[in-house]
Amino acid sequence: MFQFVCPPMPHCIVAGEDTYPAGGTHPDRSNIGVFDLLVVTGGALELEENGMPLQVEAGHYAILRPDRAHRTAVPCRSETHFYWVHFQTLGRWEEVYERQTPAVRPPVHPYDQVEYFTWYIPQAGRIPVPEAVYSELRGILLQRHPDAASRWKRQQHFLAALLQLQEAGGAVPASPRLAVAEEAAVFLRRHYREPLHYKRMSEALHFHANYIALCMKEAFGCTPLEYLTRYRIEQAKLLLVNTNEPVGKVAEETGFGSFPYFVRCFRRHTGLTPSAFRKQFRSVPPE
Repeated sequence: MFQFVCPPMPHCIVAGEDTYPAGGTHPDRSNIGVFDLLVVTGGALELEENGMPLQVEAGHYAILRPDRAHRTAVPCRSETHFYWVHFQTLGRWEEVYERQTPAVRPPVHPYDQVEYFTWYIPQAGRIPVPEAVYSELRGILLQRHPDAASRWKRQQHFLAALLQLQEAGGAVPASPRLAVAEEAAVFLRRHYREPLHYKRMSEALHFHANYIALCMKEAFGCTPLEYLTRYRIEQAKLLLVNTNEPVGKVAEETGFGSFPYFVRCFRRHTGLTPSAFRKQFRSVPPE
């Protein structure tokens, strides 16, 4: 399956549809520099990518990599109709066998942040609701005008089609350690206002605290306490900018045990004191 780190989202470059007669073949290509999405509505395409067979029957799809060679393995046995979309991403991507949590560089700016996420799609599969995908692909082809509105709609149709195809592979498998790390992260976010008790977290997740810490270190690059502190700081930022709560109250509401500890943590993570952060990033002065 493919893993994309977003934003930016994959974007459509060009799309079309084609019909091959019996005996027709797909062009042989190598390192074309863009992903090639093929959605077959009738007949079948029998391809190879770097020597690996890839058969795409009616109601199925396949995505050819931009950095590999692909060719026809067997000419079409019957008339075959399909849609094709060349797309690419300016973000990071890779082919993986299970869900992962890639390391994302933390933002330099202390408040305005990009919320990165990982998005997965199997390389090939059966389309759960073919007509829904066909409709989105037809929508892409209808947006041929060069103006911004048409291009915007084309991208919307493309992303909607990808979302439908994402479901083709069913649930994406996750590594056991990643699953534990994600469960721990949910637990910490849910209880961030409370003191961290490793025993309580261990009992809730049914894993030893040391194993949970190992999983979080592998998935997020930090310990549970470090993860919790970062999350508390983010919640404190929101309160400092969007409310008139005194800084001491903000510290209390975000789970910090003492005001001096809150100030030390906040300065270490942002380079500013809470008061200086509020003054710099609040657009309207407190009333």
